[in-house]
Amino acid sequence: MRMDSSPARKLPMPSPSPVRPPEKRPEERFSLPRRVKKRRKVFSMRLGLDMTFLFLVIILLIIGLIMMFSASYPSAYAYKNNSAAYLMKQSVFAAGGLFVMMLLSYFDYHHFHKLAYIVLGIALVSLVVVLIMPGNGGVKRWIGIGDITIQASEIAKFAVILFLAHWNSKHFKKMDTFLYGVLPSIILLVVISVLLILEPHYSGIVIIGLLIAAMMFVSGVKMRYFVIAIALIAAVVAVLAVTGMLSYAMTRLHGWGQALHPETDEMYQLTYQTRNSLYAIGSGGFWGQGLGQSRQKFLYIPEVQNDFVFAVVCEELGFIGALIILCIFALLVWRGITISMHARDKFGSLLGMGLSIQIGLQVILNIMVITDWLPNTGISLPFFSYGGSSLITLLAQMGIILSISRTSNLERA
Repeated sequence: MRMDSSPARKLPMPSPSPVRPPEKRPEERFSLPRRVKKRRKVFSMRLGLDMTFLFLVIILLIIGLIMMFSASYPSAYAYKNNSAAYLMKQSVFAAGGLFVMMLLSYFDYHHFHKLAYIVLGIALVSLVVVLIMPGNGGVKRWIGIGDITIQASEIAKFAVILFLAHWNSKHFKKMDTFLYGVLPSIILLVVISVLLILEPHYSGIVIIGLLIAAMMFVSGVKMRYFVIAIALIAAVVAVLAVTGMLSYAMTRLHGWGQALHPETDEMYQLTYQTRNSLYAIGSGGFWGQGLGQSRQKFLYIPEVQNDFVFAVVCEELGFIGALIILCIFALLVWRGITISMHARDKFGSLLGMGLSIQIGLQVILNIMVITDWLPNTGISLPFFSYGGSSLITLLAQMGIILSISRTSNLERA
């Protein structure tokens, strides 16, 4: 039997039918190039803002307006013949500040990267312009535009935080070096301090110096540089004190800690405001005298609606009321830092932390001033002290933190 050794025939395989690409939807046919897609929108909803932070801001603003009015109506009636004069102006500032805050909450904070040098330039120019403006009692701190006054140091605080957030995030891996981590901060502090000394505005120097130190710390600058900086600052202060350039500050230091025990008539007048602030705090007791029942606000505490409004809070709401308000401040700072720590980039993290730390610093310093733990200097209490530029600037900064919250990896409340 003959075997067929020829190979088996292969059947032809059917040719595959061409696969058609999926039909593009009409909106995809005209899609933008990839590089254009990466451009960030100036205004957007993103993930939604943090309601906890927003509620804390609104609560503090409402309480601040109520307490500012309660503290200010006697002096408003005495000097302006209208008990609600300060409240009416502050309410307008609050409304404008809320509008700016909500607007900035939709603004993508990443665009501030490009504005860091511009904002810093505006701050430095304003600090120079204020020196040629007419002063008040030998002090030049405000730029007058009609009935509106702008405090240049408020712009400088924000400019410092923004610039260092920009610089430190850009060179984050080099923060342990002197050239990138320390030198820019030193130059910034020296330039701004010189301009503030000429005003003079020493409390502004203290706040900005502490803000710069805080930004350096959260950016990872080594601790040995802080020790060197403290030694250098102490040496500079000693030289300025010997040369008499700190005469304005030394006048305030002269009455520090002697409010309740003045030794001379001059010292009695010098510590008059602080002494009546201590009387107000002490008379508040545990539960307070009741809302609107303060006695020291009846022209005993000069300019009570400004830096010493919290003394009236203590007198009227007592230890419990003051403690609750301080706890709300602490929650606001904690929530702001939490939002910032969960930001998706270093710039947002540093910017949000700097703005949150500023609130905490000013609250602590203001409380220390009204209780005579620090010399009597012009440190306002956020949301409570009267002042249009400071309130609008503060609410604008809260809007930036809300903008950061829209992209942070944080569970929404």
